[in-house]
Amino acid sequence: MSRVCQITGKRPQVGNNVSHAKNRTKRRFNPNLQKKRFFIPEEDKWITLKISTSALRTVNKNGISAVLKKARANGNTLV
Repeated sequence: MSRVCQITGKRPQVGNNVSHAKNRTKRRFNPNLQKKRFFIPEEDKWITLKISTSALRTVNKNGISAVLKKARANGNTLV
């Protein structure tokens, strides 16, 4: 499965490992993704999302219903 947040769309970024001798080798910065189940009372069902921890904080602040509504408005096909 791809390492993409289903709410924010965060993806891995590319950068460099830099040694003391300033040798540079390519590396990836992966988002901190967690698999999390949420209960949606309006639909009376559970959904499982793979979301970043920053998106989890947004869900805790605004509520899962509001976050899903905004994500679907932005074109994300969640469930």
